[in-house]
Parts: sequence; structure tokens; C-alpha cells
Amino acid sequence: MTNAKNLYQNRRSQYALGKNLPISEQEVIEIIDNAVKYSPSAFNSQSAHAVVLLGENHKKVWDITYTELEKLLPTDDAKATTKAKIDSFAAAYGTILFFEDYNIIKGLQEQFPSYADNFPIWSEQSTGIASFAVWNALAEAGVGANIQHYNPLIDEKVAKEWNIPTNLVLRAQMPFGEIIQAAAPIERANRIRVEK
Repeated sequence: MTNAKNLYQNRRSQYALGKNLPISEQEVIEIIDNAVKYSPSAFNSQSAHAVVLLGENHKKVWDITYTELEKLLPTDDAKATTKAKIDSFAAAYGTILFFEDYNIIKGLQEQFPSYADNFPIWSEQSTGIASFAVWNALAEAGVGANIQHYNPLIDEKVAKEWNIPTNLVLRAQMPFGEIIQAAAPIERANRIRVEK
């Protein structure tokens, strides 16, 4: 129990990321694959998917993100601030894109109509579990990460660039890499109540 407790406490949003991984690229890919593959899902639906972007592909997703954001920014100051933030994600080693498979959701809705309204919710939960599992596993290996949500703003361009089928819906982007500067401590609120 102590190991799990420490693992959850050590997983943080690391924003100062670099390109020198503490483990091999292959080990990182295996960690991501294992975490997504073995994350639980309602009805064993396995609706969560991940695409790992490395090298120029990693840089490209953040170029796309800034290009789409820039269209919405009213001032040069806002553009400069946003560019610095996006550049910090691009400075990482790679990015994991998390998707949900809507073909699986629709199939389950048809197969179990009495639960139809719940399947999108349960799928969101399983994608959240998968991303949390990846994040914890990376943290345990000394790899920093944070999670971003620039969807749906970038969905169309991402789908076109990496030939993402239309049934996969983008849910989050997770830049990961070397921890340049550890996240500052934060206070945690008590969110559990015990009834006996």
C-alpha cells in the first residue's frame, strides 16, 4: 500500500520538461502501451486509445495547436503568452494523444439499449483511468508529464495530419519528458468521508 500511496503523491503536473529521458524511448512506449492496455473499462469495452507522437510529429502537434489558438487571440500580448506556454509543451520529448472509440460506444449502446445513455460517460471514465495509469507509470519511471485539453479546437487538423479514423475522438494531449524543474508543493483538500 505504501508504494501505491507514494506513487499517487509523486504524480504531478510537470510543466518544465526537456528532451533527455531518464529511460529509453522503447521503455517509455512499453509503459504507455501496458498502462492503456490493462486499464479497466466498463463491459471490458477498451474504448481508450493512445497515439504516441515523437520527434517532428511531437513538434507538429504543438505547431498545429498554436496556429489554431492564434486565430482566437485578440492581442499581441495574449499571443506571446500563449506561444510561450505552447513552446513549453513542444520542449518535451513527446506527446501522447488520448482518444475514445465511438464505434465501440455505439455498438454497446445498440447491444445494451437500457444502458445507452451511460456508455459515453463510462467511456470517458475509462479514458480518464487510462491517462491516469499512464501518468502514474511515467512518474514512477522518473518521466514528467502534464495533461492538456485543446480538443475540439485541434481535432480536425490532428485527424488529417495523422490519418486518425473518424470513430476516434480526441480527448486529451499529454506532453512528457525529462523533468527540468520539479513542480512546487501544493495543498490537497480532504475529499473523502467515511460513514460507519
